[in-house]
Amino acid sequence: MNNHAVKIYDTTLRDGTQGEGISFSVTDKLLIAERLDEFGVDYIEGGFPGSNPRDITFFAEAQKLKLKHAKLAAFGSTRRANTKVEEDVQLKTLLDSGMPVMTIVGKTWDLHVTEILRTTLEENLTMIEESTRYLVSQGREVIYDAEHFFDGYRADPDYALKTLAAALNGGASNLTLCDTNGGSLVDDFKDIVSRAVAEFGSENVGVHCHNDAGLGVALTLAGVAAGGSLVQGTANGYGERTGNANLITVLPSLFLKMGCTANCAKNLSELRDLSLYFDELANLRPDTKSPYVGASAFAHKGGLHANAAQKVKSSYEHVDPALVGNHTRVLVSDMAGRSSVAMKARELGMEIDEKGEGIKTLIEQLKELEFKGYEFEAADASLKLLIARSIGQAQTFFEVDSYRVMVERGEGELTAEATVKLRVGDQKFHTVAECVGPVGALDKALRLALETAYPVLSSMQLQDYKVRILQRAGAGTDSRTRVLIESSDGEEIWGTVGVSDNIIEASWEALRDAVNYKLLQNSGAGD
Repeated sequence: MNNHAVKIYDTTLRDGTQGEGISFSVTDKLLIAERLDEFGVDYIEGGFPGSNPRDITFFAEAQKLKLKHAKLAAFGSTRRANTKVEEDVQLKTLLDSGMPVMTIVGKTWDLHVTEILRTTLEENLTMIEESTRYLVSQGREVIYDAEHFFDGYRADPDYALKTLAAALNGGASNLTLCDTNGGSLVDDFKDIVSRAVAEFGSENVGVHCHNDAGLGVALTLAGVAAGGSLVQGTANGYGERTGNANLITVLPSLFLKMGCTANCAKNLSELRDLSLYFDELANLRPDTKSPYVGASAFAHKGGLHANAAQKVKSSYEHVDPALVGNHTRVLVSDMAGRSSVAMKARELGMEIDEKGEGIKTLIEQLKELEFKGYEFEAADASLKLLIARSIGQAQTFFEVDSYRVMVERGEGELTAEATVKLRVGDQKFHTVAECVGPVGALDKALRLALETAYPVLSSMQLQDYKVRILQRAGAGTDSRTRVLIESSDGEEIWGTVGVSDNIIEASWEALRDAVNYKLLQNSGAGD
């Protein structure tokens, strides 16, 4: 498998957008095309020309892009039954898109030919061959997507292979075998791909997998292991139903595990940034558990694991995280030992004596806080403040005398009002702020009180707010509450945590930590 060259075909802008909750504007699609080209993929499928105003506009604008390597592909189907290729509206629309590559889908399952298209098996073969030959004669590269190939092969192997032969006879550059229903299992899938490779040659076979059985990535890798030379997939696994094969997982597995080569392999260290870029444009929260690129992909929580990874990275990390643009993280919890805490402190920019009494006290404090319901895995900022206090680097930026929150409904509208009294040195501040919710009002009042003394807080915003009820037997509405808050200043995002029997107090604690963290970072103590 070493040096097996593969082509990477990204279908995020077509198949990926069929996923629930996924929508890209024309500008988004153009930006994505440019980013994928910079990353080095070989083909970028843009969508169905003429199917909707967005795709019509995209293809018109895409002709102006100056891509360095990738080829843009327009997607469509073979001609209609009993229609001349020169008169087929969809083939004309494909050509009018101006794209250099045409990807056409054809029926390979006899069930679909006779029951869906309502035509004969022979006419279907003619449709595939004539459509391919016509588009090639117009100077286009044609990739043939063999729809439902694996279901079709199981039903009638000979006919399924004849459909591939028809496309190849028409001049298709690649025969992509599509597991359209996503239900194949690895061994069967690999055997079928091997048969196609034996019939048509490795250089002519590709795979397109879906994740309905949770095997999209595994099937794709099996397809390459069987000799396939083109891989189709989507960024972050976006796609219809449960999604497509996730290229963000497929690529490092191909390059780092299987020894395959591709044009984009040299840019693998940009993979995490690419994944985050897609989620940002799709307005989705990144999956922290995503293989290779997720925030948790190289995170160590157990003390023994963290200690071993510190000494020999490969002992608990299957690849060097830097190869995919990620990094090692240490999670501090009630499982933490001295090595874990010391490593985490260094990760946060602080040094702590691993053998000193201070770290022993800190660990005991951490375990007590976790017992009460605190969780620092998503609250590095609160953890940093805790460590800073334990090693004498904490600073007192302000003292809070009191705060109060009132919620009022009047004339059908709900309003929250927060009052904060605090001191910065000898100066006293008393501020009032309103918002729809009590946490927003508290956040505004706190920063309003401090912005005179600390103008840097004007760039800070509350980004996300999560509440978890820590159920205690019989406590009901008196259960303890944990609040996690994400804040940002436009450059950095940080998390803080608060825990209390009162949700407002838990929120206040997390808000106060968020502000203290920003001030600590700005003071230079956090460098």
